[in-house]
Amino acid sequence: MDERKRDKEIPDSLDATDFVLLTDAVPDAILEIRYYSTYNFIGSRVDGYEEPVALLTKEAAKALRAVSDKIAAQGYRFKIYDAYRPVRAVKHFMRWGQNPDQSMKSYFYPDMEKQDLFQRGYIDGRSSHSRGSTVDLTLVQMQSGKELDMGSPFDFFGEASHPTCDFIKGQAYENRMYLRRMMLEGGFRAINSEWWHFTLENEPFPDTYFDFPVSTRSPGTDGAEIGNGRKEATHG
Repeated sequence: MDERKRDKEIPDSLDATDFVLLTDAVPDAILEIRYYSTYNFIGSRVDGYEEPVALLTKEAAKALRAVSDKIAAQGYRFKIYDAYRPVRAVKHFMRWGQNPDQSMKSYFYPDMEKQDLFQRGYIDGRSSHSRGSTVDLTLVQMQSGKELDMGSPFDFFGEASHPTCDFIKGQAYENRMYLRRMMLEGGFRAINSEWWHFTLENEPFPDTYFDFPVSTRSPGTDGAEIGNGRKEATHG
């Protein structure tokens, strides 16, 4: 999950001043916050997810709004799976790695052993999500309300989720490349292991990891200024 090492002497920040609710800034977005639910790779709600909402830094939200407006003109909207992720959530992942539970293996890592997720770097002790400018998302057709076929589901651990996987072809591959192109043109960067994962290229806090909860009470900035006050988001 694009995990990155950092200086352990830097304390985790609880300052949410420069964060906004994603749906204030991007009102067309649909939310399906998997780590608030039990349908995720650990099979339970993840620590720190107090509400099924998404938070981002102001800068990332503004950039995502611009991309959202662009794809809306072509008949698409975003579905958001995850955005800012507290440090405590990543610690929950690491604790899960030490217990024998594999109840969600058939859904999310059928071709791997649990420990492979850590050894191959899919899950690490630090996540770019905790810096506040990373988002996991897909595309939905506005007219039909259906998700675009991306060839593998969100959080599927394996080669099938690599953006340029050799055996993902046809429309699914084209859909991945369209999403990737729109996000890169919008100032985000991708990673080579997850088609859904994007981080703002010029992220405002490249060396800071945050640990305030995912909640409507956390943000210190009104994202409606970015989203022009429209609040049309729905929850998946």
